[in-house]
Amino acid sequence: MNLGGSIRVNKFGVFIIALILLVFVYYLSTGKSRNSGYILNKNPNEVNLRKLLIGSIQAAQRGGIEVVEVSKSEDFKIQSKGKTKEGAKDPVTEADFRSHCVMTQGLHRIFPKLNIVSEEDKGKQTCSDTKPFDLDPTVIHENSIVPDEVISIEDVVVWIDPLDATQEYTETLFQYVTTMVCVAIKGVPVIGVIHNPFNKKTVWAWVGKAVSEPLNDLKKDEDVKHPVVIVSRSHSGQVKSIAKEVFGENSYIIPAGGAGYKVLQVLHNNATAYIHSTAIKKWDICAGNAILNAVGGRMTDLKNQEITYNDRDAFVNDNGLLAAAANVVHELYIRKIIDQHVFSN
Repeated sequence: MNLGGSIRVNKFGVFIIALILLVFVYYLSTGKSRNSGYILNKNPNEVNLRKLLIGSIQAAQRGGIEVVEVSKSEDFKIQSKGKTKEGAKDPVTEADFRSHCVMTQGLHRIFPKLNIVSEEDKGKQTCSDTKPFDLDPTVIHENSIVPDEVISIEDVVVWIDPLDATQEYTETLFQYVTTMVCVAIKGVPVIGVIHNPFNKKTVWAWVGKAVSEPLNDLKKDEDVKHPVVIVSRSHSGQVKSIAKEVFGENSYIIPAGGAGYKVLQVLHNNATAYIHSTAIKKWDICAGNAILNAVGGRMTDLKNQEITYNDRDAFVNDNGLLAAAANVVHELYIRKIIDQHVFSN
């Protein structure tokens, strides 16, 4: 027995083993699995807007699942947040809270430093039982070309409405209900997602980059001779009578619930314009504002000022709003409103 013999090392074999280990370590560092679509941010101080768009779509859809599940129960666990300035009820339900938890925690898991403003972020509910989600790129239609764009996370504020049209939800008027996510960059609404959980339709847009399939073939109605104006059914204030005064007796007024629903009606040519004459929360309108910007429409307050979405600003837009799917329609209507001083404070 030659115990003092030498051992010959196969250098090529060592190289192969080292290469396999290196690839394995890299694979673990880039995410959980290729199938999940979940990729950890290498720099938590930056955010890839394509990934944030995907996460926002998923958040709205996952929140919608919670909204539908609660609707099947006998008890919505309705509470009151008080009344609006106009004296209307301001309810909140179990669905609002469950949707809030799924949406906010899901996004925070993927983007831990993301600044999220949610309607139900009051610290009154626990979110311990929520199921997180991984990024799934298939929520974007395969024909959509969505680029990568990385920006500082400090410039981003995400506005979430876990259940828009809560009053209508408690009345089982589910056609008005949406879940919404909006990404604002330096106060400007750039990405908007509006999801109807009961018909499972999702509309999204990223200004200047991409829009969802339903928005590709929009036909903008620029016939302003017979205006169809959609207004709030629960916060209408004096807008119905004023709309007739501004646009004439030939105008047709549609009362409806939910700011998200009303923007969708404008986008799909079921209404010429959406007018709100009283104060409205910014999580109600940010997503619609972004989508209108992406398709060549416009939303402003009734003084023709752009609405900003910094978290440092007030969460309420006090000066009402006018929204239209075409800039030319918005320009004509806002001139009429301003010239006649009908919404002046």
